Amino acid sequence: MDFALFIPVLLASIVLHELAHAWQARREGDDTAERLGRITLNPVSHLDPVGSVILPAVLWFGGGVIFGWAKPVPVDPSRFRSHPWSDIRVSMAGIVVNLALAGVLTLVMAALVAGADLVPASIGNVLRTMCYQGIFLNLLLAVFNLIPIPPLDGSHVVANLLPDGLARPYRAAGRYGFLALMALIFFAPGAFSVLLAPVEWLMGFADSFVRLWA
Repeated sequence: MDFALFIPVLLASIVLHELAHAWQARREGDDTAERLGRITLNPVSHLDPVGSVILPAVLWFGGGVIFGWAKPVPVDPSRFRSHPWSDIRVSMAGIVVNLALAGVLTLVMAALVAGADLVPASIGNVLRTMCYQGIFLNLLLAVFNLIPIPPLDGSHVVANLLPDGLARPYRAAGRYGFLALMALIFFAPGAFSVLLAPVEWLMGFADSFVRLWA
């Protein structure tokens, strides 16, 4: 049952993350993503079959760290109105949305706990499970995307803050970024867990807040 609830929560979290990138890019003057149909809630436009469904499912049943990715949102930085800050805002948009969703879901879960007597137990359990998974997944997506390994969102921020002489080779390393991430996840899980440690801290804070309403 938990896995059946996990998939829609994961898909919604990833879709809203990518939609935020596309929407912010349009605000910054680049309508590339909009013309390609990426400002939409339709998951088909955003999801990558491997990164959004198959890999998260394998990691779920394998008991590993759950993560995934969607199709990258295409942007044309030359069309941004305020480079490099436009690029930084576009890169951070998905992370901000994931953190906001985690906060909203924490409030919803607190309300469900406070009003437990008002909701049938079977429905309340499902809603609390989905909220818990949503908080975790959105925090995970936010923290994971902050890792400064190209092409993750955090690397765009770092690249824009580096001098040109360092930014160029740093961006060029993006072609090996996926391999570096896979190596971390499957061959150095301890190091990868350290990078994701803020997720555990933030989950502890959310749990403490919810408990105040029990």
